[in-house]
Amino acid sequence: MTSLFSYLITMFGGLFWILRIVVAITYSMDIDFPIEPLDFNIEIILLFVTLFCIILIIKRNLIGALIYFITYGLYFGTDLYNNFVNISNNQIGVTDYLSIFISLVGVIISFLTFLDIGLNKNRTGTPRDKKTDWFYKNKEYDRKFDERSDRNQYKF
Repeated sequence: MTSLFSYLITMFGGLFWILRIVVAITYSMDIDFPIEPLDFNIEIILLFVTLFCIILIIKRNLIGALIYFITYGLYFGTDLYNNFVNISNNQIGVTDYLSIFISLVGVIISFLTFLDIGLNKNRTGTPRDKKTDWFYKNKEYDRKFDERSDRNQYKF
């Protein structure tokens, strides 16, 4: 993880994953919840794949971000496409708008994650600074110890 944008995208992906867990649990227990899974069996498989992908995304692995983008694109992208076809045919209900919003958020988060890791895979969190590196990275200014110096660390 290297920047605030990377942290936020990964955090939103994790929070979206937790939301999908809550949706799956409430659906399996027949509890009324405004969001329902598109396909419960695929949703359970997708939750485990997403857990694996989030671990790889935290390690800044491009394969994990690609798998995450493809699986969310296929799962939520087909729902977006079907709902937009229903909008064009004027066959959409009020509950479908929430499904469109959740699917759109899933596709956007996965795309931004893939884009962030793809463009900034090797970026480091602490860039070089010429104003301070001359002192901290220079061996001339290191403290020289001799045999009389006290090397105890005196930790309390």
